[in-house]
This record gives sequence, structure tokens and C-alpha cells, in this order.
Amino acid sequence: MRMSELAAASEVPVATIKYYLRERLLPEGRRTSATQAVYTDDHLARLGVIRALLAAGVSIARARDVIAALDSPPSGPYDLLGVAHSAVAPEGRPVGDPTQARRLYERLGGAADECEPGLLAGLAQSLDTLKQAGFTVPPEVLETYVTAARRIAEAEIDGIPTGSPESAVEYVVLGTVLTEPLILALRRAAQQVVSAERFTGDDAGRSGAEA
Repeated sequence: MRMSELAAASEVPVATIKYYLRERLLPEGRRTSATQAVYTDDHLARLGVIRALLAAGVSIARARDVIAALDSPPSGPYDLLGVAHSAVAPEGRPVGDPTQARRLYERLGGAADECEPGLLAGLAQSLDTLKQAGFTVPPEVLETYVTAARRIAEAEIDGIPTGSPESAVEYVVLGTVLTEPLILALRRAAQQVVSAERFTGDDAGRSGAEA
């Protein structure tokens, strides 16, 4: 298909497709002349990946890294996770004492000395932000966070496709990028459901009347 047909099929404007080509996010089409090229369903699928990444807030530079991983898949799932994390995780600012972050990582079951520096910095920065705000997560709640995070990770890793490296890359990278907003939305929805169960209804009404 020509670029105009690719634009129509993908609902991505021609100018945007040209931009993706310049930024090396989309591979060149097969040249049929000096000014013409043809594109395939692979280009159409790649446009879907690019749009998903950018819609999730991934920068052009990091999206390019993800695309490179799709074109040249890493050797195994562990390296795929590294690509996904580098694409979506903001760089953590230095934190004076990472001890609590290291302990939290170990509670997940890992060895702190083997934790990727960016992940450890992210954990430390999150904990430091809570500390600066004067907010303390109750120990039992923090333990629930750790347990839930471990269970989510186990389910996600178990779901990595084994058919091809390309499908594994796409699952890990896009799954990491695109499901984080879903997890946050589910958490807020669950909070509403549980708070309605706990604080509304006959029992809540009677408590209010007694007060």
C-alpha cells in the first residue's frame, strides 16, 4: 500500500507517518521509485505499537529503544523487562539513604545488590517523597502492597508468550507500559467499592444516629 493508503488504514496522518519515519520509529517502505514507496501490514501493526507507546507517555527517545527491541529482540525475558522498565520508569533522583528501599526490594524476594539501579532509585525516591510529606504507610498496608505486587508480577511473568521473541517483547513492553494506568484505575475503583461496603448502609446509618 502507498503512504496515503497506510494513513487511511491506520488513521494516522501522512505528516505524522513521515515524522515517525524521520525519527526511525517506523521502518522505511520498499522503494518503487525515487519518491515512492510501498508499505505492508507490518507497517500498519508498527504504527499501532508506536501510537500506544506515545499515548502512554513514553518519550520519542525511549519509544525508539522499545522499537529497537522489537526489531532485535533481547535474548530472554529478564532482558525484555529491562527494556520495558527503561521505557516507562522515570529516572530516580539521588536519595541519601537507600536502606529502606533495599529492604523493601528484599521483602519482594530479591537480593538488593542485584536490583537495577534505576528501580532501586525509583523505590527510594517514592519512599523519600512519602517521608517529606510526613505520611507513613501503616506496616500492614505496606505488607499488602508488597504481597500484591509480587502476585501481579508472578502472573505477568507466567503470561509471557513463548512462541517467538517478537511476541514476548511486545507482551512485556506494551504490557508494562499500558497496564499501569489500568492497575491504578482498578485500585481506585476497589477503594470506592470497599468504602461503600464499610461506610454506607444500615450499619453506617445506625452509627450516625447513635452519635
